[in-house]
Amino acid sequence: MKKILITGATGFVGSHLTELCVEKGYKVVAFDRYNPNYNLGWLEKSKYKKDINFIFGDIRDYDSVLKTMKGCKIVFHLAALVGIPYSYLSPQAYLKTNVEGTYNILESSKYLDTEETIITSTSEVYGSAQYIPIDEKHPISAQSPYSASKISADHLALSYWNSFHLPIKIIRPFNIYGPRQSSRAVIPSVIIQALYSKSEIKLGNVEPSRDFTYVTDVCEAFLSILKVKNFFGKTLNVGSKNEYTVENIAKKILAKFNSKANIKKEERRVRPLKSEVIRLVCDNTKVLKQTNWKPKIDIEKGLDLTINWFKENKDFFKHDIYHI
Repeated sequence: MKKILITGATGFVGSHLTELCVEKGYKVVAFDRYNPNYNLGWLEKSKYKKDINFIFGDIRDYDSVLKTMKGCKIVFHLAALVGIPYSYLSPQAYLKTNVEGTYNILESSKYLDTEETIITSTSEVYGSAQYIPIDEKHPISAQSPYSASKISADHLALSYWNSFHLPIKIIRPFNIYGPRQSSRAVIPSVIIQALYSKSEIKLGNVEPSRDFTYVTDVCEAFLSILKVKNFFGKTLNVGSKNEYTVENIAKKILAKFNSKANIKKEERRVRPLKSEVIRLVCDNTKVLKQTNWKPKIDIEKGLDLTINWFKENKDFFKHDIYHI
């Protein structure tokens, strides 16, 4: 089987995708940010640990990326800064990681004549929905420095397709959830607070709605999209075409805990007014029609799986710290 490079491999989605690729028989190179303790993140205890070639470097460093990519026929580029609140404090960090990092992947792919480079985008690039569901032709709107950096990275990738015919595809997932997700995200945040029997569940705005897809379904979509040649130069939405408000999701989780906790809006968790994305609902028609992929895990089962994982791993997460 071909050698695949996965950037951001030890993180939330990257670790699940890495394990899936190993299961499918690919030779996987897992690239992630250098750390002096050689910490393997969520792959530290993976049953596939011995089957993965771990390389640590810096996505912002061209030489590091180029050296790592040599011999890899396929690249899944997931490495990114993803926390929206922190992008308000340090926009430059997002430009360097998300834009320059993507440039390093694209330029290395061009130099090495890589067969396929898949760039991971985000539904946040659409901003608040102007119509529902959101298809790939929906206008783009940069409502946060994070989304601006991802829009820039997407357009840079498309420019490499148009200018150099670099074989790229852009996967645009809507809200992903599941085991290993950061506690700053809404579903883990509610679960962790419920696990510690909080009488109040502190959240930001609870009115916005999102389209939630379980992490293993998203990873399966990556591999399904990989197989379709006429997806080169295209952007592809991945989501479940569902819609739940933050309040809906919080209440579903609390019901599974038999919790009567009150949901409290905490101002420091609220985005600036014009930066808040109100609705995101995925039109996944393009991927459904041209691949065999479809979401397998509905929201009820997905929440159960996620809650069970957090129960087993709650010591990894602090419940009393506000995450920027």
